[in-house]
Amino acid sequence: MKKTTLIACIAFIMCGNMFAQQEKGIRGYNNWLNPWTEFKPNNIDYGKPTQILSGNITKNTKLLKRDVYLLLGDVFVTDSATLTIEPGTVIIGDFKTKGSLTISNGSKIIAEGTSTDPIIFTSSRSMKKPGDWGGLFVLGNAPTNSFGSEAALNYGLKSSVSKTLSYGGNNPDSNSGILKYIRIEFAGKRTKNYGYFNALTLAGVGQQTIVENIMVSYCEGDSFNIMGGKLILDQMVSYKSSGNDYKFNNGSQVWIANSLAVRSPYVSGSDVSRCIYVSDYDVKDETDFNKEQTFVAAANLTLINLSSDLNHDIKLGLVNEAIYIGADSSFSLDTSVISGFNPAVILDDKIEINQENLSKLKFARTYFNNCKGNIFRNGFSNNADLENWYGSRAFDNVYSNGPDSETFIDANNKSRPDFRLRINRIIASNDLIDDEDDD
Repeated sequence: MKKTTLIACIAFIMCGNMFAQQEKGIRGYNNWLNPWTEFKPNNIDYGKPTQILSGNITKNTKLLKRDVYLLLGDVFVTDSATLTIEPGTVIIGDFKTKGSLTISNGSKIIAEGTSTDPIIFTSSRSMKKPGDWGGLFVLGNAPTNSFGSEAALNYGLKSSVSKTLSYGGNNPDSNSGILKYIRIEFAGKRTKNYGYFNALTLAGVGQQTIVENIMVSYCEGDSFNIMGGKLILDQMVSYKSSGNDYKFNNGSQVWIANSLAVRSPYVSGSDVSRCIYVSDYDVKDETDFNKEQTFVAAANLTLINLSSDLNHDIKLGLVNEAIYIGADSSFSLDTSVISGFNPAVILDDKIEINQENLSKLKFARTYFNNCKGNIFRNGFSNNADLENWYGSRAFDNVYSNGPDSETFIDANNKSRPDFRLRINRIIASNDLIDDEDDD
């Protein structure tokens, strides 16, 4: 009996170690992108609007699946009202008025779709394009690193009450609602004076807010823009957006896990865009350094640049770094995959390479694949010190030059891709048994 038990324990440990070694990038026993994501959204007819949303929503309101809603101009949920959206509901952003939806500070959104019935935000046009409409803003009263307790959203939104656009406060545990199983397509309108809108902006949003399973596709601005606040993000997807996939700024405190960014060298805006952009401020003089500065802890991310000829695209200047980290920020990346970038990571030139700064910038157990350089400092041709530091055994990073077809399970499937890592035909997973919670 003891011998049998010992053998069973050894087998379990060996099996566990086998899976643990492959736990890089997005994970799951099943491909959790199925069935709620959509990689060809322009082929779907969501129907004609039957209801119009405009102006201010000042009382508790529920949007029903049986209707299709048109966002006409800038729409605001105010006066501590709660906007509830049924699973499967379609909300269309008007192209002519560049419709947008803002959940003001103190109000809530309960948009809880399901894996089989996600909530859809999309364009009103039959031939949809990036930037067709505005985007979704959620404003809360969690802290930022700006002077004072509040800041104002500055995107040119037309609100009758300036208070509607304020965010930030002193409650990191605040609750702005639920965002779960949502697709946001073709957002990111361009403005003359304020740049591009983002698909989803979370400004001063607290950690009691649930943000899970959100896919942004073909956005002209940033897919996810986090301005201050304290958040946990899980199973997020950014697909072929022109701006940054994930932007963290203004003292945001974020834990992001099991999330995906897919870039294309043929889809980009006029500015350099990355999978992850980490910054502490836009204007240093407006930052209160007595407060918490931007901190991002990321694990099990897959950041991939889909290119049919990577070397050619790099020569043409179409491929940038996957991650950019600004001064005075803290960032850690663990058990992740970065594939097909030039280079993988760039640190701002204001970051001095010393023990204090390197202790705030951690890259561990990460798989660097097909990257022209790994971790560089902006403007410096000799980055051997960084390459040697993060290439040491202590960080357990892995470096490879494998094609996508051998690196990922099915990255080139146009309808139902699978971006989980494949090493020696072993799928990256932390689940030894299938369960219903893993969609």
